[in-house]
Amino acid sequence: MGVGIAYRFAVSDARVHIADVDSVSAQAAVDRIHGVIDGSVERGKLSQVAAQVARQAIVPAASTAEIPEGLDVIVESVFEDIEVKRSVLVAAEGREPAVLASNTSGISIDVLGRPLARPAAFAGMHFFNPVWSINLVEVIRGAATSDATIGSILDIVSSLDMEAAVVQDAPGFASTRLGLMLGLEAVRMVSQGVAEPADIDRTMELGYRHAMGPLRTGDLVGWDVRLAIAEHLAKAYGERFEPPQLLRDMVAQGRLGRKSGRGFYDWD
Repeated sequence: MGVGIAYRFAVSDARVHIADVDSVSAQAAVDRIHGVIDGSVERGKLSQVAAQVARQAIVPAASTAEIPEGLDVIVESVFEDIEVKRSVLVAAEGREPAVLASNTSGISIDVLGRPLARPAAFAGMHFFNPVWSINLVEVIRGAATSDATIGSILDIVSSLDMEAAVVQDAPGFASTRLGLMLGLEAVRMVSQGVAEPADIDRTMELGYRHAMGPLRTGDLVGWDVRLAIAEHLAKAYGERFEPPQLLRDMVAQGRLGRKSGRGFYDWD
């Protein structure tokens, strides 16, 4: 996700500092972004001149401490673990950005923001994968988030040539709650023998004009991620988000989707 977010900023004439755990990892992320830029040129989405400008706009940082102070925005995009995210956010806040955001898909902004000294400048910016082709940012307003911060984020989203959907802080927000509910029901249908995965996906893609069916989407996101979010939302909202046994079995077997080579589809 960090690669995709950095790409959107870089091709929108922003200077981007991408930080990771060390210089090797940061440079690897930059190289991956360059690969995405090259792909955009091949598909005719970027000119050679624009691509070169974007490449030069990306600067690797071996740690958060190497990020310049006073940036317009810092977007945290580490994995969905509350304590890990909090530690990164506290370090990022120390660089005194005008806006601090978390690219979380379901963790409460109020929970993440508790250790922060300036929670009014903190909000959620939930990008969608792949970031370079999905033009939506779900903007999550925490209880302490100021109107000025939301206004700044909306301006940033517009500068990225993307659309914003503003929601109040709640477990799963809007997109994750709706998307996960559809995905869990699709898994139940497979376990009950209602239809094959491809046919279930086809009903949503052709019948409801979804760009991708819920099972293929889950394969791309990763069923371990889906399971963790389902367990989190089941605690918040009850039985309707309880993960089906088939989902638990697939994760236990390592059938996580594209990243493991197999989920409901064979990705090899």
